[in-house]
Amino acid sequence: MYEDDKCISSPLKRLTKEFHHFENMIELAGGSFLMGTTDIEGFKEDGEGPVRQVQLQPFTLDKYTVSNAQFKEFVTATGYRTDAEKFGWSFVFHLLVSDTVKRQIQQSVQQTPWWLQVYGACWHMPEGVDSSISNRLDHPVVHISWNDAQAYCDWSGRRLPTEAEWEYAARGGLVQKKYPWGNKLKFKGKHKCNIWQGVFPSEHAAGSNFAGTMCVDEYVPNDYGLYNMVGNVWEWCSDWFSNTHLSSTPLIDPTGPQTGTDKVIKGGSYLCHKSYCNRYRVAARSHNTTDSSTGHMGFRCAADIL
Repeated sequence: MYEDDKCISSPLKRLTKEFHHFENMIELAGGSFLMGTTDIEGFKEDGEGPVRQVQLQPFTLDKYTVSNAQFKEFVTATGYRTDAEKFGWSFVFHLLVSDTVKRQIQQSVQQTPWWLQVYGACWHMPEGVDSSISNRLDHPVVHISWNDAQAYCDWSGRRLPTEAEWEYAARGGLVQKKYPWGNKLKFKGKHKCNIWQGVFPSEHAAGSNFAGTMCVDEYVPNDYGLYNMVGNVWEWCSDWFSNTHLSSTPLIDPTGPQTGTDKVIKGGSYLCHKSYCNRYRVAARSHNTTDSSTGHMGFRCAADIL
């Protein structure tokens, strides 16, 4: 379902070779920034506001989301099985599933019928048993639960970013802008992130071959040198989700509620579209349970600066 040469020029082909966990991390100075938004395009029920002042210690963050090649190295070294593999299925976007697999599917999500419950779908078979990551090693790994992301971080000696760290990094030094590059979605009529183009969920303007993930180094990075902070795949954060926030000012290295049922995800994905889910804004947020996986959820790692 994907173009084999879609990322043929990507410098990240080297990720099929030995991967050093810290070599593609960016040191971020931290400091004070304004988190959240009162943007009228936002989702009040998600708790995007109020705008609040946050103070962060310096930290490092992956320049790219974790790729298929990197996750494959982890699995090879440890024998780890993801939650999707244990459950035996995961959710896949309907346009990415082959006709053969579709004939075997018995269930979709009632409220969002574009999500199909595909048996066999997992990180190395993203669209089911007749799919492969062989030509997508430099794409972000997907069908990753929060548990899976945490296991990878533990193995690599790192951690998931807090939501505050993630949003600080995504903003790239800009103050209260919608996107990592400013307030306009397009630049000279062109998209700057991998989101849905066309009529969602039935028609992608560039064709169905472009309806999924792109390389982890696609598009131009933000001013901190970080790629695809919005679009492409949702990214797990360490925080439990709540749609209310502490009012003390400033918040110092906030880590979210102490308990919860869902974890925060940030950044939106290749399926976000203004008609349904414009959560590709840096302040936007959503959530999911720790064992949930879909074909548009991935992650990147953070680490403290010692």
